[in-house]
Amino acid sequence: GEKVKEGDVPEDMKGLVEEKRLELIEKLADVDDEIGELFLMEEEPSEEQLKEAIRRQTVACKFVPVFMGSAFKNKGVQPLLDGVIDYLPEPIEKENYALDRTKDEEPVLVTGKKDDPLLALAFKLEETPFGQLTYMRIYQGLLKKGNYIHNVNDGKKIKLARIVRMHSNEMEEIDEASAGDVVAMFGIDCRSMDTFSDGNMNLAMSSMFVPEPVMSLAVKPAETKMQNNFAKALTKFTKEDPTLRVKVDSDTKETVLSGMGELHLEVYIERMKREYNVECITGQPNVNYKETISTKAPFDWLHKKQTGGAGQYAKVMGYIEPMTEEEITELGKPNEFKNRCIGTNIPPEYYPSCEKGMNDAMVEGALVGCDVEGVRVVLEDGASHAVDSSDMAFRICM
Repeated sequence: GEKVKEGDVPEDMKGLVEEKRLELIEKLADVDDEIGELFLMEEEPSEEQLKEAIRRQTVACKFVPVFMGSAFKNKGVQPLLDGVIDYLPEPIEKENYALDRTKDEEPVLVTGKKDDPLLALAFKLEETPFGQLTYMRIYQGLLKKGNYIHNVNDGKKIKLARIVRMHSNEMEEIDEASAGDVVAMFGIDCRSMDTFSDGNMNLAMSSMFVPEPVMSLAVKPAETKMQNNFAKALTKFTKEDPTLRVKVDSDTKETVLSGMGELHLEVYIERMKREYNVECITGQPNVNYKETISTKAPFDWLHKKQTGGAGQYAKVMGYIEPMTEEEITELGKPNEFKNRCIGTNIPPEYYPSCEKGMNDAMVEGALVGCDVEGVRVVLEDGASHAVDSSDMAFRICM
């Protein structure tokens, strides 16, 4: 792909090329007035007119040029880079807006001038043998080696020790960069999409829309000794990619990795193996099932146990009924205990034991042994024994 060969169109393809060129002019005529006028007059636009029209409409976001190529042998790279120069806008040609955090994120037009206060966005992070490499686009102002910059998101002050311009996998050391440049820096601890300034303003570049994850995997290291590297990898990946989410399920105790699709998650699993030497075991996250009841039902239960010494005696009567989602939300807990006893058939000191007994019963349901939620237990009556009744007896009885 290093040597570009140019030649005449083969005879057997001339018809197809002419057809596709006409299609290009037609599509361009739909969005550009100058080309549209030439098309209606059946005049052939020159190469220069086509390039200017494509650039105008690309900058206006009304036309998208598509280039063909092959990554296998780097074919088509040069025309693509020429297209970047020919068709994409210069920094000052495209309006960019920052958000004023002191005025409820009111949009502020970014000037794109070198002499104005600094405004830059960290858009990509990369782990290297020398530490984290932060790619940054400068929207306004000047980045200079040795100067201090401020992270608008967390307020940290950072000294610029090294600035490099990237040429594929090669680095060129530079002393300064101005508006419109894309540079990389070492020694900056930040997250992807953090905004940097020289400390004179509280503006942040437009918040990036991060869609909700569509797929999740339960992941864990194959061996316990890999746990530290596993945690480091997840921390690093979530910093560089805001669409990757990690959480530990409070019920199943699983580490759940969520992202934009199967391939997205597979890439990070493979990176953990390649970069951190962590073999992972993956699978579908366990579903934390809950149980509930569907109808109201009465209960009348006697717990009576006689042993050689003091026995156990307790009787409870009442009913259970399902709760609505609104009631659970308003209550702030999954189940409710109500005491509607009249009199002292159950001595008042045993009411807390009855509630504890209800909570014990909700830990394991009758269907699949999961937590029971959305149940109201109403205690209406019962009975006790002067000698054998106790806190434990009423707790067991419930």
